[in-house]
Amino acid sequence: MNPFEMLFVPMVLFMVIVAPTWIVMHYRSMNRSRSQLSDGDRQSLEDMLVAVDQMADRIESLESILDADHPNWRQQHGGQNQQGS
Repeated sequence: MNPFEMLFVPMVLFMVIVAPTWIVMHYRSMNRSRSQLSDGDRQSLEDMLVAVDQMADRIESLESILDADHPNWRQQHGGQNQQGS
């Protein structure tokens, strides 16, 4: 019996069972690590959320000032951004 015949069955088992499983597990772990946010990305997202909250507060303040100074400003500009809708 030559060495090729002795290694044929283990090579076939490796190629059919071990190698595909190994490849699938490798790419699954790579996909999981890519789908998570890095610390820098998470910090940037938090900073953007704070900026959005600040802008929303500023818009509400400006609208309340406009409501006090010019009560009909919403109707004059097409009724956009009406409160309660």
